[in-house]
Amino acid sequence: MNFTSTRARMAYTLPGLCLSLSMTGFAAPALADDSERPTLTVYTYESFVAEWGPGPGVEKAFEAQCNCDLNFVSLGGGVDILQRLRLEGDSSAADVVLGLDMNLIDEARRLELLAPHGADLSTLQLPIEWHDDTFLPYDWGRFAFIYDSEILPDPPTSFEELLDAPDDLKVIISDPRTSVPGLGLLLWIKHIYGDQADEAWQRLSPHILTVASGWSQAYFSLFMNGEAPMVLSYSTSPAYHMAVDNTDRYQAAEFSEGHYLQIETAAMLAGSEHPGLARQFMDFILSEDFQREIPLGNVMYPAVDLGAELPEVFERLIEPDSFTFTPEEVSANRQGWIREWLNATTR
Repeated sequence: MNFTSTRARMAYTLPGLCLSLSMTGFAAPALADDSERPTLTVYTYESFVAEWGPGPGVEKAFEAQCNCDLNFVSLGGGVDILQRLRLEGDSSAADVVLGLDMNLIDEARRLELLAPHGADLSTLQLPIEWHDDTFLPYDWGRFAFIYDSEILPDPPTSFEELLDAPDDLKVIISDPRTSVPGLGLLLWIKHIYGDQADEAWQRLSPHILTVASGWSQAYFSLFMNGEAPMVLSYSTSPAYHMAVDNTDRYQAAEFSEGHYLQIETAAMLAGSEHPGLARQFMDFILSEDFQREIPLGNVMYPAVDLGAELPEVFERLIEPDSFTFTPEEVSANRQGWIREWLNATTR
């Protein structure tokens, strides 16, 4: 996830700029005496490499120590990264993929394209234990509905209140087939309602203003333009507004049923042309130089304890109970639960 100033938000909507970022990454123009430096290619999502995201800072810090060029290739999101890996197979140009969340890693693992990361996990600070030797967490958060307090001063405090609200209370969500947050909402509802999830979706349907293809469209193109008072995002989203926009206007609604947890990961490819460099980058991910870019760059919790470097506004965020399915449960049921969502919302 990511945020930007008003000027940057406007730039974000320019297709030409997005295309340019996707094709070129953020590598500085090569100098003549840099021609022999190896290039480490990292597939990630577009908001990570945007000029206001963590990508530029990560690139600068890593290139200062690797004697290499770090080339980010921007894709739409975690679902797109998984699909690119599936299509390219052993011929993938990626050395590292960064942006698969824990709901996609079991499917990615079964492609048999990834290698053990070899990183030291002893410094991880996550809300759950993590021992995976292939997928390395780099940040985490909880899905939440963000509301505009000037339009909706009394937001729902539970899913039940949202489902029972008057029909004119509208929310913006994302498509679970194309969006990681959209999939997160699907799992959130399934975890709470179980066999009654289809009924919950039918009750939510009158409140859905639109289903966006991805988080950026939902948040910036629609919610920030006042199209609806609530949008599916993360409980950490208000941190950016409080720290950078200097406003408490946008807050996360805390639901009494608890919130679905998300952990984002990176993994290196077994077929990488630069395995030593890829492993160096994996070690770098848990360093302070990488992690300090996360709180206000990716607007998520860092995967390690940053101490006093964690922005003060994170102490003002909601801290709800959270839960998750296992990656194996998601992989085994994802398509079936998506069909359930489609059937319930198109009746």
